[in-house]
Amino acid sequence: MQKRKASADELIALILHGIEEVKGLDINLLDLREIENTVCDYFIICNGTSNTHVNAIVNSVQKSVSKASKDKPWHVEGRENGEWVLLDYVNIVVHVFQPQAREFYDIEGLWGDAKMTVVERSVNQ
Repeated sequence: MQKRKASADELIALILHGIEEVKGLDINLLDLREIENTVCDYFIICNGTSNTHVNAIVNSVQKSVSKASKDKPWHVEGRENGEWVLLDYVNIVVHVFQPQAREFYDIEGLWGDAKMTVVERSVNQ
């Protein structure tokens, strides 16, 4: 069976599943589609508690997405330091932060015009 490219909604669900699998924290989804001149349609932002946790989240997201579809990130940045790793899936950009880096860069504040959805962790997580 050939894998097919996931729709935006399917890709979001796969990314969120990957984050939740390794207990990523404080997950927010920013919908940027109504904002002019954006680089993508969505940001998914979450925290890890350490370099190891951030890298585990990144690995889990990549595994979740590639296992279910043929999507791979177009670009990955920040793996070396593990404080802020960015996974660019073209229309969806995933930001995995350690708490101090997330607070410093304040992506949610910079994109305050975006519709933000706080993603509640699944009950069984």
